[in-house]
Amino acid sequence: MSLIRYQNPDSTAWPSLDRWSDLRDDLNSLFELPWAGFGRSAQLFSGWSPALDLYQNNDNLVAMVELPGMKKEEIEISLHDGTLIIAGERKNQSSNGETAERTERYVGKFRRSITLPTRVDANKVQASYRDGILTVTLPKAEEAKPKQIQVNVD
Repeated sequence: MSLIRYQNPDSTAWPSLDRWSDLRDDLNSLFELPWAGFGRSAQLFSGWSPALDLYQNNDNLVAMVELPGMKKEEIEISLHDGTLIIAGERKNQSSNGETAERTERYVGKFRRSITLPTRVDANKVQASYRDGILTVTLPKAEEAKPKQIQVNVD
């Protein structure tokens, strides 16, 4: 008896799609090998980078960064020449000499820097940290805010 790989009935009309799927699976498994230096164990070249979203409205820029499991004391925020820099270190939480059987959460130092699309008022920047989400509110400088100009009729 021989085993045959399951083929989705929709893809039987396009046999070349199945080959692309096989190639994708092979490449994914190659990058997951620990010796290749590309897998999660390599932590993107010995560091990690938290997800960051940047939103904008008429008055503010708002940066939201995912930092679950961290304490606010472990997070550093700075603003320099129009660049927002968020850095810190997530520590390994194993205790009592336990050895990990599987680790998928990144630990270690990180540093994110993002060039802001407009000038901000550095004196009014606020940051809050709740439920693992860091929210940095950066008020736009007055000269960067849109202005309403009235038209006079002569």
